Amino acid sequence: MRKKFRCEIDCANCARKVEDAIRKLDGVKDVKVNFLMQKFTLETEDERFEELLGKAIETGRRIEAGFSVLL
Repeated sequence: MRKKFRCEIDCANCARKVEDAIRKLDGVKDVKVNFLMQKFTLETEDERFEELLGKAIETGRRIEAGFSVLL
């Protein structure tokens, strides 16, 4: 399953660091954090989407305190 969300992130470098960290989570197929568009796209296994979305947001916040996802 792939879903797009609005997000808030402070800079392009922050977006890259958050993206790299989320990509390492088991079950994440693809992730994009777009600083310019303030978009967050997550692709995971369908049955684990909600679980992995929560882990991705938590991971992003741990890497960059200014990262948030608007659900």
